[in-house]
Amino acid sequence: MSLASAARAAFPPLLVFLALLGLWQLACSVLALPAYLVPTPAEVAREAAANVGQLAQAALLTAVGALGGLGASLVVGGLVAVLFSQSRTAARSLYPYAIFLQTVPIVAVAPLIVVWFGTGLQSVVLTAAILSVFPIITNGTTGLVRVDPQLLELFAMSDASRLQLLLKLRLPGSLPYFVAGAKISGGLAVIGAIVGEFFAGFGADELGLGALILQTSGRLQTAYLFAAIFTATLLGLLLFGLVALLGELALRRWRGRELAVH
Repeated sequence: MSLASAARAAFPPLLVFLALLGLWQLACSVLALPAYLVPTPAEVAREAAANVGQLAQAALLTAVGALGGLGASLVVGGLVAVLFSQSRTAARSLYPYAIFLQTVPIVAVAPLIVVWFGTGLQSVVLTAAILSVFPIITNGTTGLVRVDPQLLELFAMSDASRLQLLLKLRLPGSLPYFVAGAKISGGLAVIGAIVGEFFAGFGADELGLGALILQTSGRLQTAYLFAAIFTATLLGLLLFGLVALLGELALRRWRGRELAVH
C-alpha cells in the first residue's frame, strides 16, 4: 500500500475522531460537566503531556506482557491446532476445554493465577495468553483441516507420509488462517495483560497501564485516567498493526510460492 492510499484510507476515521472530540468538548462546555466526572479533551491532553514519561513506561510494561502472552498463545495454540488436525479423538475430547478458556470470565481466573504464580510479569503473561489463545486454536485448526481434496489425492499418489503432508501441505496452506487468528489475538492479548495487571501488577515502582488505570480511578484523577485509557487503546492498535504487517509480509511470500507452484 502506497503512502497516498494509506493517507486516503486513514482520512475518514480521522475525520470522525476529530468530530467526536469536538462534540465531547461542546458537551462538556454546554452541560458544565465537572472535570472529575468528564474532563474535556484539552484537559486530557494536558494531563497526558504532563505524565508522558509515566504513560510511556506503563505502556512499555503492558506491551511486554501482551507480547509475551501473544507469543505463548501462538506457540501453544499452534501446537494444539496441529494436534486437533491430526487426531479427531483429541479434537473431540479437548476442544470443549479450549472453549472453556474463551468463555470463563478472565477477571474470575486472574486472582487464582496470582495465588498460584504470584504477582509480576509471569502472571500478566499467563493471563494474556489465556485470553488470546482461543482464536489461534480455532483458526489454525480450520486452516489445517480445510485442504483441497485434489491436493490430498496428489500427495497420496506420491506416497507422502503423514508428516510430509503436514509440513508441505497443511501448514503452508493454513498460514492465512493463522494470520487471521493472530490479528484477533493481538488485541485480546493487550486486554489480557491489562486485566492481569489489575490483580498481579509489577510492583510499587513499576506500574503497567492496568495498575495505572486502577490507581488513577481510585484517586479520582479522571483526566489522567482518560489519558491512560487512550494509551491502552493506542497500544492495542499498534500491536494489531504490527501483527497485520508481519502477517501481510508472510502472506506475500506464501502467495509467491503458490503462484510458483501453479
